[in-house]
Amino acid sequence: MNTAQEIKKYLPILNNCAFFRGMDNTEIQAVLGCIGAYTVQPSKGKYIFRAGDSTEVMGLVLTGSALIIQEDVWGHRNIMAKCHPGEFFGEIYAATSGAVLNISVVAETDALIMMMNVKRLLASCSSACAHHQRLIRNLVSVLANKVMAFNEKITHISKRSTREKILSYLSREAQRQGSLSFDIPFNRQELADYLCVERSAMTVEISKLQKEGVLTTYRKHFELADVNN
Repeated sequence: MNTAQEIKKYLPILNNCAFFRGMDNTEIQAVLGCIGAYTVQPSKGKYIFRAGDSTEVMGLVLTGSALIIQEDVWGHRNIMAKCHPGEFFGEIYAATSGAVLNISVVAETDALIMMMNVKRLLASCSSACAHHQRLIRNLVSVLANKVMAFNEKITHISKRSTREKILSYLSREAQRQGSLSFDIPFNRQELADYLCVERSAMTVEISKLQKEGVLTTYRKHFELADVNN
């Protein structure tokens, strides 16, 4: 990080981050130097990583949000994931020597991002850091969770129709949040990009589902009908 004061300011976020699980504030501050942590402040719409580049660092969102996207040469966008404070991006590519990014990461809002050098983590720690192995175990957990998240996306977009994709996603969100009433992280355009459907077609299907009593929605909030009642 840039200053000790800046580290302390964001410790509550780091405390709740899976990468630092099992560490207290003193331990977290100690290991940040070991992995060469520093911060960047991309403005809204700025690319943090671009497809075709390579990287040795992974990013952790401290404030704001970032979108992991894939784009073709015609500008069609596929949202792979959305990263909120405490969530990572780029870790798979940073951990793979010579890997070329097939995704881009763009700041959805003005953001503060902490970058960490994965190569330093995977190499032997010159200072014999007592927490080095714990960090590696935590990184494996972070990677596993990312794979599961991408598997969920594949499940949704593999459905045949726009209606089935919407219901698959909303069903999973209800299960994940433990409630039939929940907020999603995407606006309508972002949801369409995430599900790989046309926004207009998705809007029509959501309207039909509301008329059929399957769900009610306002902006990012959804409430699913309880089929057991």
